[in-house]
Amino acid sequence: MLDAAVKNSGLEGYFESHLSTDRVKAFKPASAAYQMGIDAFKLAKEEIAFAAFAGWDVAGAKWFGYPTFWVNRSGAPAEELNAQPDSVGSGLSDLVQFVLG
Repeated sequence: MLDAAVKNSGLEGYFESHLSTDRVKAFKPASAAYQMGIDAFKLAKEEIAFAAFAGWDVAGAKWFGYPTFWVNRSGAPAEELNAQPDSVGSGLSDLVQFVLG
């Protein structure tokens, strides 16, 4: 499913690998789901920016310890999950600024 979504978006060839919770047979917010990034990229969690399009996904990543960015395209209100993203923007250009900032 993830491979098809990348292909249909025109982004095929821009990413080396796709991380899916299918690999670890766990669902978010299980730690194993977020640990995949550390294992795949051989980086500390503080060196990985976790971007999500859903507020609940940001919360799980934040609880795990990732720096987080919420791509809030629709201007939705923040969910009350006791975890706030490090930054919020309306599109991927805002994410780029977060990563470079």
